[in-house]
Amino acid sequence: MQLRPNQRLKLDDKDDKLFYAYPRFVTHVDQGFIQQLTDLYSDHLKPNTRIFDMMSSWVSHLPKEMQFEYVEGHGLNAEELARNPRLNHYFVQNLNENPQLPLPDENFDAVLNCVSVQYMQYPEAIFSEIYRILKPGGVAIISFSNRMFFEKAIQAWREASEAQRVELIKAYFASVSGFTTPEVIAHKSTLSNLLQWLGAAGGDPFYAVIAYRS
Repeated sequence: MQLRPNQRLKLDDKDDKLFYAYPRFVTHVDQGFIQQLTDLYSDHLKPNTRIFDMMSSWVSHLPKEMQFEYVEGHGLNAEELARNPRLNHYFVQNLNENPQLPLPDENFDAVLNCVSVQYMQYPEAIFSEIYRILKPGGVAIISFSNRMFFEKAIQAWREASEAQRVELIKAYFASVSGFTTPEVIAHKSTLSNLLQWLGAAGGDPFYAVIAYRS
């Protein structure tokens, strides 16, 4: 799978570091989405393991009752990452400029990405890095809803339906030899488009695509 050059384009093509220069201490999805994600983490993560929270912010949505050996964070705003109490360490890096992660091979039991996959301009390279840093048997969990910074999402994502976005992430995994066949969890919103747009409670659809390093 290889995105065409036009599919990688953003409406706002200025440096991403400028867009994320100031912190946003908000959650970008509703409480229903967050609870479903935390429950999913409870089911798929194990205590006392090593976690990489990619494209993170001031909250990771990890289960409060579950303790980990080490949680590495990554993002584009240092102030947000510094506020995140679950991170043992973090670094700032624009993956659209440099997708190579400064992390050792086979060093993490899980890689998490919450509502940020739509901003990756070179997902093939980034998913290759996810595979590299995962231990054999390690899990990658990519979650998303229908919210986004529209001007910063790539064209392939903006123009796709929710079902097509699931297929897009499955294709990202398939672009790297060695991932298992992805598992998909999809809970569509039962609210009308208008109520979703108005931000009504329970309106955010929940999607997760999960694969393991075989």
